[in-house]
Amino acid sequence: MTKIIGKNDGPGGRNEHYKIGGRNKVPRTQAVREVKDGQHSGAHVVKINRREYVRDNPDSSKRDNVNRNK
Repeated sequence: MTKIIGKNDGPGGRNEHYKIGGRNKVPRTQAVREVKDGQHSGAHVVKINRREYVRDNPDSSKRDNVNRNK
């Protein structure tokens, strides 16, 4: 499973880009499309204020969250 990390680089700390594996700056829309296409089985898409974002599937671990503390 590829690790997805939010960049928190948008207004208010929103994720406009994600680090996915070795790719350092994947645009939010592309990351959402990849998750919807089933390329990242450990993640899903949520819609907040008409924008879609990538989130990790729920589990008991905080260290693998998209918006983990650095």
